[in-house]
Amino acid sequence: MPRAEASQALKDLVDYISAQMDEALISVEWAGDEAVLRARPQSVLKVLRFLRDDSQCLFKNMVDLCGADYPEREQRLEVVYNLLSVSHNLRMRVKVTTDEETPVPSASALFASAEWNEREAWDMYGIFFSDHPDLRRILTDYGFEGHPMRKDFPLTGHVEVRYDDELKRVVYEPVKLTQDFRTFDFLSPWEGAQAVLPGDDKATEGEDAGAD
Repeated sequence: MPRAEASQALKDLVDYISAQMDEALISVEWAGDEAVLRARPQSVLKVLRFLRDDSQCLFKNMVDLCGADYPEREQRLEVVYNLLSVSHNLRMRVKVTTDEETPVPSASALFASAEWNEREAWDMYGIFFSDHPDLRRILTDYGFEGHPMRKDFPLTGHVEVRYDDELKRVVYEPVKLTQDFRTFDFLSPWEGAQAVLPGDDKATEGEDAGAD
């Protein structure tokens, strides 16, 4: 992609990184003024360590680590690392692709912020991180099945949770969507809905009193 919008400092730095990490990188891409390094999964820690420690890089802060899902690809899952160099006032993005079974090396030993972010990527997308110190769910319940941010995960989920007064505990049940008492007017939310909000009746009463 074109890199016309990127700063000259970032262009020079990307050229330097490409020369140093040539075997560890698959490609270098540009999204407007942002540089994206696509790393080989087995070499991603080498790339991240270089970006963190090299004096011309100094990307000491991992601002974010997240997952993405592209079901149409053979390697459908993607890990995205967003890095910040405070010293050089530059940002860098690193991406790694994998499938549903192949683990990605954990970056938690390089960046403390990666530990919980990797747990979230595992919970939401099912991306497994090898050598992670505590890889378990972080947002969903312990009994949750599946990974809700995958494109093929049903919007309703598989189970619903409620508190049972008789059993005096939380119970899990298959999702039940009752359609019998649902009505749809298919009107525009700006034109169709004529809901009366709490307190609207007071405004009407005030108008009536003024008329008297």
